[in-house]
Amino acid sequence: MTHIARLMYELLEPICLVTYFADECNEELAALGHRTYWDGYFASRAAPLGRVPAQVVHAAFYSFADGEVARHIPSAWETIPPEASVAARERGSAASLRRILGEQLAGSPGLLRAADLTTKAATNAPTEGRVMYAGMRTLPVPSDPVARLWHSATMLPEHRGDGHVAALVGARIAGTESHVLSALEQGIHPPESFGRIHHLPKKRLAAVMDGLRERGLVDAEGHFTDAGRETKQRIEALTDELAGPPYDALSPAELDELATRLEPITATLVAAGSR
Repeated sequence: MTHIARLMYELLEPICLVTYFADECNEELAALGHRTYWDGYFASRAAPLGRVPAQVVHAAFYSFADGEVARHIPSAWETIPPEASVAARERGSAASLRRILGEQLAGSPGLLRAADLTTKAATNAPTEGRVMYAGMRTLPVPSDPVARLWHSATMLPEHRGDGHVAALVGARIAGTESHVLSALEQGIHPPESFGRIHHLPKKRLAAVMDGLRERGLVDAEGHFTDAGRETKQRIEALTDELAGPPYDALSPAELDELATRLEPITATLVAAGSR
């Protein structure tokens, strides 16, 4: 299932990325009264967990620096119920998919079948130890095929993300450190310039890099060492392995069909940059 989990991640990720890249979701959240992109992001993504403190959201999301979550949670929920943010997120994301895919593909039998198979996988995995995934499992599955495809294609990356967090914890790689390793894997140098962390205080980033050097994961110039590259590869391999259980619900024939049905959808979204 490791190969299947990686393939499905590559096919499904462009679907859920419309939530963060396209305009419609942000517009829906802004219409509710969320003042910034990040207010809407944290309020809508964390909402399935309930009105938990910022510390819990910080722990579940894992990759944000200290204090970043607390700037938005719980204040983003004080005047806008979490349920409203979840609904706006779904509406906007489904609208983005319809616009990008076009009427013919969005209304095709292939998309309907892809939605059904993705949902079968997304709703049949164990929830133990999967905080974000378990939260999304409490939400109703949309009846509309486009919304259902988005919903399930978002649930599965949250399941994968929970496993990725477990792999990072096991490797003793903290959230900001994980972004450094991802930047290096993508060929970004210096890794401190990576978009997910470049805004952090220089003193904080310097401390992170110093810690990775002390562990022998990056060299003096901030490039991967052999040990650092092996650590990143080991984390990704374990993430793929842990992401496999949802696909146990599908037969080999269904897995092949799902990949075939998703290919034109994913190709269209990738060509548009999911926006």
